[in-house]
Amino acid sequence: KTTARPSNSATPRELTQNPLKKIWMPIILFSPVSSLPCAVCMTNCPTLIVTVGLPARGKTYISKKLTRYLNWIGVPTREFNVGQYRRECLKIYKSFEFFRPDNEEGLKIRQQCASAALKDVRQYLTDGGQVAVFDATNTTRERRETITAFAEQNGFKVFFVESVCEDPEVIAENIVQVKLGSPDYTNCNTEEAMEDFKKRIKCYENSYETLDEVLDRHLSYIKIMDVGRRYLVNQVQDHIQSRIVYYLMNIHITPRSIYLCRHGESDLNVKGCIGGDSGLSPRGKEFAKYLHQFIQSQEIGDLKVWTSQMKRTIQTAEAVSVPYEQWKALNEIDAGVCEEMMYEEIQQHYPLEFAMRDQDKYRYRYPKGEVSERRAFSNASFNHIGSLHTP
Repeated sequence: KTTARPSNSATPRELTQNPLKKIWMPIILFSPVSSLPCAVCMTNCPTLIVTVGLPARGKTYISKKLTRYLNWIGVPTREFNVGQYRRECLKIYKSFEFFRPDNEEGLKIRQQCASAALKDVRQYLTDGGQVAVFDATNTTRERRETITAFAEQNGFKVFFVESVCEDPEVIAENIVQVKLGSPDYTNCNTEEAMEDFKKRIKCYENSYETLDEVLDRHLSYIKIMDVGRRYLVNQVQDHIQSRIVYYLMNIHITPRSIYLCRHGESDLNVKGCIGGDSGLSPRGKEFAKYLHQFIQSQEIGDLKVWTSQMKRTIQTAEAVSVPYEQWKALNEIDAGVCEEMMYEEIQQHYPLEFAMRDQDKYRYRYPKGEVSERRAFSNASFNHIGSLHTP
């Protein structure tokens, strides 16, 4: 009978293979598939992302997008919006007067809300979270120094994300699209809300200290200027920060449309086989023809089309009659020994593999094949989607 050795033993522990992920691990850590952790450890210590900027500069949009992206690639991330803490503290918002720098009571409440959010940040990162996004204005150097000291005391890395925008049209559009839907203005008409929010911005402008190339040269940060027209990146320290920088340099705060379309039916689809690289069936070619008609009817200017390198997707794209790019990273995952087999054949020849795939399709790895989770984690090509200049 195999027994696990104590964790403090100098003797190497015995290994067992995790059947789902096809990896070896100490037997003492092995547990049923249902309780396996799904996070990929990408940080050697927790990271605190801190937004910087005046209101209506897209900070919350960036925070939400970044949080979703990091969770998608397997990094446990949570957003902490100080504005939400303030709304929970003050159930009714009255006016911009609350944000006046000479409003001592308002300043005290805002400081308490920021402290409560940082307390929750510490709890989250201590309990196993890898990245926390602290979404607030953080417009003064004093406030940022306080946050940096907090992070150092708790062993967290800090990465600042500043959004600077002086374009009045972009600011006005952001106010209309985002702020007017805020709970702060549920009982106001559009003109009143616009006027109040502009005055709220004024409350921050006099004390705003932007990240400085000289004074803040020791900090890790990215400064996004005029919604992505220019960037300034400083002191990127590790892999996760480089992923953050790459992602932020490829997102846009202006709306755009992205069409996702499967290829037409392939010959192997007709047979019920998975994988392979067959061409389109007659029905698949008919689908491609109708897809061409649909795209034409949309009258899309400067359309970009991406396909995988598989024959069926290329034939589908060819029918659309617009230039397209082939991306290897968009190829279907390799089914290994199960390539071009029907599901009935897989169940017959590999019953255990068939059952494990049913348990968790996202993390299942075909024998000598690929796993969707790792493809998503390493597939940098999807990051480019944010930079497509489609309407």
